[in-house]
Amino acid sequence: MVKSLLPLTALLLGSAFLLFAGGVNSLILPIRGEAEGFSAAALGLLGTGWAVGYVIGCLRTPAMVARVGHIRAFGAMCAIAAIAVLLSLLMMTPWVWIPVRAASGFCFAGAAMIVESWLNERSDAASRGRVFGIYTMVNLAATTAGQMVLTLGDASGFFFFVLAAMVYCLALLPTAISATSTPRPLTRVSLDLPQLWRNSPIAVFAVLMVGISNAAFGTLAAVYAARIGMELEAIALFASLPILAGAASQIPVGIASDRFDRRKVLLAITAAAVVADALFLLAGVTQPQLALLLSALFGAAVFSMYPVIAAHANDHAEPGSFIQVSGGLLLVFGIGSIIGPAAAGFAMSALGAAALFAVTGAAHVTLILFGLLRLWIAPPVAAADKIAFQAKPLARASTPETAALAAAPSEVSPPSADT
Repeated sequence: MVKSLLPLTALLLGSAFLLFAGGVNSLILPIRGEAEGFSAAALGLLGTGWAVGYVIGCLRTPAMVARVGHIRAFGAMCAIAAIAVLLSLLMMTPWVWIPVRAASGFCFAGAAMIVESWLNERSDAASRGRVFGIYTMVNLAATTAGQMVLTLGDASGFFFFVLAAMVYCLALLPTAISATSTPRPLTRVSLDLPQLWRNSPIAVFAVLMVGISNAAFGTLAAVYAARIGMELEAIALFASLPILAGAASQIPVGIASDRFDRRKVLLAITAAAVVADALFLLAGVTQPQLALLLSALFGAAVFSMYPVIAAHANDHAEPGSFIQVSGGLLLVFGIGSIIGPAAAGFAMSALGAAALFAVTGAAHVTLILFGLLRLWIAPPVAAADKIAFQAKPLARASTPETAALAAAPSEVSPPSADT
């Protein structure tokens, strides 16, 4: 086990640097923007910009890598991401931050795809599952560490912007000095919504709603926490606890979804999310302890939905289409991620901080209604036809290459194929 992982250490380290810098960047911007007097609508558009860039990066990076190569493309992505962070420090206006955030999303998607392609190339059939699991844990730890590091300093200065830029630059070093051979071409995924819909209507609709909800919360959670009077340390916890709770809840949720109709499991955890939405809206949360408790409940529900959705979609998929289905769902999630932060930002500007959970709650209730309709119309998947549930990293930080890395060897297309 250790012997098989040693050649991958540099790549995992590069991924950790990338996710650490992304964690710092994703949290310092809303905190600093709130302090600078940006409106919630403008801060929400930061999330929309990120999602637009991320989706374009997932679609366009394979062609870019094919033209200039993995190492050059990765170096360019990390350099531009570092420049974007520093530009945000130099020009503190939302009209600069929004397009700069889109550039960051594009670069982050491209860099992540290249690292994942390299990991996929260096792992064999026997070790791919373990490599994917370790990669997921490394990214979770790095993202959480990046967010929690904000508790160690003053968000009003330049330190965290410079730190994120420096770590983005560190991320390119492991691949820049690597002596390994160039990996296979990156995975290409076409967004075929009619085919995805025919495959599983509830999966497509649910992943769109989850994209709206999760991106709205991921972008504006820090703004909500600041506006109810939480201190910086508590704000960082408010943003990080849901991610950790979501990772932990995937274990019991996965067991349940393998035993019962996945649609019913999805509706049950969505109902738990609605409870959290309602408590945030109706309880007048002002105590940090209560806010943190509710954020953990919210995260345990919303960040365990995507793996259930992906498993259900693949239960219905044709053999050999795992990567295409999973990659397509990620792109639909990205569309929802474009909508959610903008909608929540404008709602918070008009109605107050708690309107964030009116938007997430509306997405969750709509998902439940559609799910009940599908339960009435379509029969469940037979137990013998189910694939095994697989825990997944945050969908917002996943790419089509993540699906390729997670796939069974029989599901990975040959390098010349255009999946």
